[in-house]
Amino acid sequence: MNPQDVMNDEWYMRLALQLAAGAAGQTGINPVVGCVIVKDGRILGMGAHLRRGGDHAEIHALRMAGGEAAGATAYVTLEPCSHYGKTPPCAKRLIEAGVIRVVAAAKDPNPLVSGNGLAMLEGAGIEVEAGILEQEATQQNEAFNHYIVHHTPFITLKTASTLDGRIASRTGDSRWVTGEAAREYVHTLRHRHQGIMVGIQTVIADDPSLTTRLDVPGLDPVPVIVDSMLRIPEDARLLERPGAILLSTYQAPPDKIKRLEDRGHRVLLTGFGPHVDLEEAMRLLGEREIASVLLEGGGKLNGSMLEARLIHKCVLFFAPKIIGGAGAPGNFDFAGFEKMGDAIVLDRLKVEQMGQDVCISGYPRYGQAEEEPAGTE
Repeated sequence: MNPQDVMNDEWYMRLALQLAAGAAGQTGINPVVGCVIVKDGRILGMGAHLRRGGDHAEIHALRMAGGEAAGATAYVTLEPCSHYGKTPPCAKRLIEAGVIRVVAAAKDPNPLVSGNGLAMLEGAGIEVEAGILEQEATQQNEAFNHYIVHHTPFITLKTASTLDGRIASRTGDSRWVTGEAAREYVHTLRHRHQGIMVGIQTVIADDPSLTTRLDVPGLDPVPVIVDSMLRIPEDARLLERPGAILLSTYQAPPDKIKRLEDRGHRVLLTGFGPHVDLEEAMRLLGEREIASVLLEGGGKLNGSMLEARLIHKCVLFFAPKIIGGAGAPGNFDFAGFEKMGDAIVLDRLKVEQMGQDVCISGYPRYGQAEEEPAGTE
């Protein structure tokens, strides 16, 4: 393949990635996928996977291209599926449409099916290229990639603090640590995650709604509350709409469990001790097809999740403020490490300025005991 062909492939694949990105947050436990169909330098069809159970990106693009798809190249951000699920296999549809070349960014991360779609296409005589902008495509579906392999949600931790690491003043005041641009981005993160998790202390102190509030309509994540003794006030705002998930223990009062479940909420019991078994809780969320969770906890919950190695990505906002206060709560409240060399390190850092605030994102590296960095497959 000559350099000009590679450049063209990347250009069309970037367009497919843009189409996929537009549907972020809409597909549930399914991946976001974009497809562009091209022939003789002309785009014939474009499509994106918009919702779980709906047509895949390839089908939308083929429908737009119609009969002109014969002899065309299809650019797809994820390997076309080869199995029957809620929809027929896309690899089969591409073959039937007469596409002669398929360029895929990333292979299917499911080890049971990875490569099968490409093999089906090659078996039908279609030229196949894989790995074009693979890194971008893999990161775009990082939550799906984790869920399909581990069957537990991908956890993104979000915090907002002052430069000295305080998420509120010593009196508990936290409105507002960061500015409007950072807060708007947080609501975008809410739209893109299936669940949003907080601890009971946050609910009692702030009575949050945990909804998505943007200039355009957004999707509200499922509230997930860590509440070992089920102390949540029954008039809490996040209980006004059904569907909240409460992670509690077998010490929770049965009468309150019944009242909450009668209102359309779900109580998941995860341990016999005084604290929620967080690892078991993540498994239970995965069983209920919660593939991604935005953790907006206080210091104790953040620290507990970090100690349990359950956080896969960190999004940390820092406001250009210093507030001090010996009793002011911080980002992470846990026992900590004795040596600096044992500290959890963030890999693949990204630094952005949002208004007056700085956002640092990265993936925790938990040390030698872990076989692979969190957030990768």
